[in-house]
Amino acid sequence: MRLSPESPSMSFMRRLGFEPIAWALRRFHTPVDSRALVLEVGAGGNPYPRANVLLDAYETTRERHWVPLATDRPTVLGFVENLPFKDSAFDFVIAAHVLEHSADPVRFLAELQRVAKAGYIEVPDAFMERINPYMDHRLEITCRGQKLVIRKKKAWQHDPEVIELYEDRVKPVLTGDLIPKHPFEFHVRYYWKNRIAYEIVNPDVDAGWLAPVVERTAPPVTAGAGARQITRDFLRGLLSQRRRNASIDLLPLLRCTACHATDLYREPQTLHCVGCGMRFPVRRGVVAMNEGQKGTN
Repeated sequence: MRLSPESPSMSFMRRLGFEPIAWALRRFHTPVDSRALVLEVGAGGNPYPRANVLLDAYETTRERHWVPLATDRPTVLGFVENLPFKDSAFDFVIAAHVLEHSADPVRFLAELQRVAKAGYIEVPDAFMERINPYMDHRLEITCRGQKLVIRKKKAWQHDPEVIELYEDRVKPVLTGDLIPKHPFEFHVRYYWKNRIAYEIVNPDVDAGWLAPVVERTAPPVTAGAGARQITRDFLRGLLSQRRRNASIDLLPLLRCTACHATDLYREPQTLHCVGCGMRFPVRRGVVAMNEGQKGTN
């Protein structure tokens, strides 16, 4: 399996200088063959078309701006630091804009390598995170050579005074003009096979701080945003393996998140672990492996 970082159409658009178009096309580029089984973690409301199985931590969350969870293929709720899947269950795993949310990158990356043979990681570059931080991001990540360089954040803002100066004048220019025109320079795109090479420069820092509490508000839906969402949904449906996805049985892929046993059985609204007696709810076809309760089998 050759992990090419760009599709021919992406490379062509970049040569023409159309970087925003090339950037949009990256979501339709997953360098695997049609037989590969692909997992996407942190899939949210706009999963990659090529993903066969989806995982997210929450049905609704501020961390994705309250965008509804997409469940158009087999979907599981769970945490990447304790993935509810068997060893080597997948050929490829996509983790786009989710690693930076983790307070425990060692476990996060170990779990990706445990369940898949190869994968793709995409995050904001550390420079962009430093000057334009998000309150739910716990890591600053960049890439040097073929290695991820990870810094744990002590708080969601590294330097509040610099942020205030930046937001007063520069932010509209950077986020409204520069980043959209040059998205590749402000993000990390990292492909790996067999092993993720990484370094945590400050492993003793605790990144498990509480994020600020803000009022729950969903972003306004404009005509342009609605049209883009309709286009994304159409392309995702057109390019996904819909027939194959509909036939996937999750049960042979899963393991208990409490005891890691693989002997599970399912009833219409509950998944049971024979090993430890944990029971996991199943709601509208979504298996909530992050909501286990002790029960009797």
